Amino acid sequence: MTASRTGWRHAPRIGALLGCIALGLAVFSPALAEPAAVSARKKSEKRTFTDSEIIEGFMKTAFGAEYHLAGRVDRIRKYHMPVRIFVDGPNRTSRQVQLGKIVRDIAARVQHLDIAIADKRDDANAVVTLVHDRDLQKTIASFYGAEKASEIRDSLDPQCLSGFRKNDNYEIQRSDVILTIDNGDFVFYDCAYEELLQSLGPINDTDMVPWTMFNDQVSMGFFDIYDQYILNILYDPRIKAGMTVDEVRGVLVAILPDVRAWVAKVNNLPN
Repeated sequence: MTASRTGWRHAPRIGALLGCIALGLAVFSPALAEPAAVSARKKSEKRTFTDSEIIEGFMKTAFGAEYHLAGRVDRIRKYHMPVRIFVDGPNRTSRQVQLGKIVRDIAARVQHLDIAIADKRDDANAVVTLVHDRDLQKTIASFYGAEKASEIRDSLDPQCLSGFRKNDNYEIQRSDVILTIDNGDFVFYDCAYEELLQSLGPINDTDMVPWTMFNDQVSMGFFDIYDQYILNILYDPRIKAGMTVDEVRGVLVAILPDVRAWVAKVNNLPN
């Protein structure tokens, strides 16, 4: 369990199995224009990493969980099915357009991940719920129960959160993301990317890796290159839900060149 406050009031986050939780803060303006703070961060983004730097970030985020309700946390967790996301809540239609932009960006940058917006809740295995800040606590209670919601409020005072449920094979079956809509544009981009990506598996925040958005001290607002490496490793077909640390290390040498080639291609990086 972690809590952080940055200059952007980036909310605290927690991760949990059978209800993994990752907390953040969010809102979106009607315009689809990229916030200036995101553009500035893209210009200064670190774009070159060694194999060991990439592996360190993957191992620290794909394994473990800062806060879990049940189950082991020493296994890979990921979807082995297409991910379909339904957007619910106030102003659902306009927000769906904006979140759709983020989802399409994730889909374009993770080679083996089939992810898209669903028009109907019944067709979705992931739901993004948009709420006013005043309604956040009762929404958390509706998801996790009054007792757990009170514990989350007292410990972390969150503004939004995400989580997933897995089966006995560590395959994610459903994700839920709750985002508030009463705050600034940059924070929404930052929070929406982080919560959506963590709900796909890399739930463990770490302050030991300075380049990942899964670090409470890092605010990106876009799908940065370093985290593209993490998600592309996780969703490589050779990485299976339920794999141990040793099993993953045994295939990383073969996976990394392919992941590097893909990330270079979609980001116009030198080979």
